[in-house]
Amino acid sequence: MHFEELLGKVTSFMKTEANTKTVIGEQFNLGEFSCIPVIRVGMGFGTGGGEGDVSKNTHSEGGGAGGGMGIEPLGFLVSKGELIQFVSTKTNKGLSAAFEKVPELIEKYLELQSQKENAPV
Repeated sequence: MHFEELLGKVTSFMKTEANTKTVIGEQFNLGEFSCIPVIRVGMGFGTGGGEGDVSKNTHSEGGGAGGGMGIEPLGFLVSKGELIQFVSTKTNKGLSAAFEKVPELIEKYLELQSQKENAPV
């Protein structure tokens, strides 16, 4: 198989299979919010070839090719009305950062409630 033919098949595969709909899902609604998954697709190819020593009256050729592809979920494009925001799936950003802070917020809330109850009247 020629490299151009292989590249065509890989490109065709990416168009049909390597997209957000088939990798992590289609757009969905969460309450009043519309969420669209966002992914990163990367690929790389390499080829090489060589010939044997023609001074020894032998002739040989060799070649090889390789390729790779990676797909990574990045986050979600979230919209409500005219508001549009990107929410990352990486830690310490977006929703994950908010969920990490929930215990701290609950602790502060309980502390404030305790102070109100114990405050002199």
